[in-house]
Amino acid sequence: MASSLLKVCVRGFSSSSVVSATIKNVTVIGGGLMGSGVAQVAAQAGQKVTLVDVNEKVLDKAKASITGNLARVAKKQFKDNPAEGEKFVAGALGNLSTSTDALEAAKSADLVLEAIVEDINVKHKLFGALDQVAPQHTIFASNTSSLSIEEISKAAPNRKDRFGGLHFFNPVPVMRLLEVIRTPHTSEETYKAMMEWGKALGKVPITCRDTPGFVVNRLLVPYLAEAIRLVERGDASAKDVDIAMKLGAGYPMGPFELADYVGLDTTKFILDGWAKKFPDEPLFKPIKMLNEKVAQGKFGVKTGEGFYPYKK
Repeated sequence: MASSLLKVCVRGFSSSSVVSATIKNVTVIGGGLMGSGVAQVAAQAGQKVTLVDVNEKVLDKAKASITGNLARVAKKQFKDNPAEGEKFVAGALGNLSTSTDALEAAKSADLVLEAIVEDINVKHKLFGALDQVAPQHTIFASNTSSLSIEEISKAAPNRKDRFGGLHFFNPVPVMRLLEVIRTPHTSEETYKAMMEWGKALGKVPITCRDTPGFVVNRLLVPYLAEAIRLVERGDASAKDVDIAMKLGAGYPMGPFELADYVGLDTTKFILDGWAKKFPDEPLFKPIKMLNEKVAQGKFGVKTGEGFYPYKK
């Protein structure tokens, strides 16, 4: 599976040589998996990228991870020409810088993309501050997977026409889909700039209105929830459900394998948010089995155990 992912990864990188004429300087806020992944693919596309996090150790870890990822791609893509591989890595790293000062980094950005904690209050505080210092033309975007883009944009009331959603998928260097979210206030110019930027990164952008979960998560999370309810009722085991969906529906991963990979805490967070927004929707009702695992700290792959055990 790793080799097939690497092949997809290489194909995506090789198609990212043209950079959007509108967005050339990018500030990515949040040095976790998503933020560092976006920073990597943008730097490879020839853009100047500043990766921001309040923690220097997080930034050091992110840069080390990006360097290792680039080296693996170069080894595969330029296996017959190591010198070109070294040039590829050096070029991408040369486009990347890090900072702990989000406000300073935003002053020269064409696009500021937020990939921080899924907390509306924290996002409001961030974008409210950024709106005071970013140039007038700067586009603001959130990588949120579950919160309303329009709600987030209220922190920057004078920039609603230059505010949208750019929802990447993990791992960012491999997954080619990009959900581009436009609110009723997002201008056509902003929307087109975000679409072109996604294409410049080698992604396949699709458009979605600002609806809960957008396209993928709106379909995926209820699917994961129903799978958990199936096992909770004792109708089948998690292993048998995974086998059934892989062999019967052609899915590359079963719902429990996927839930463990996404994170059971993340799945619960999204379900809880939707349950508040849609209290009468049975698909979003709390699931005892899921809540118990999260309470026990069994989030999936990242903690070493979810529905399955994993080596840390």
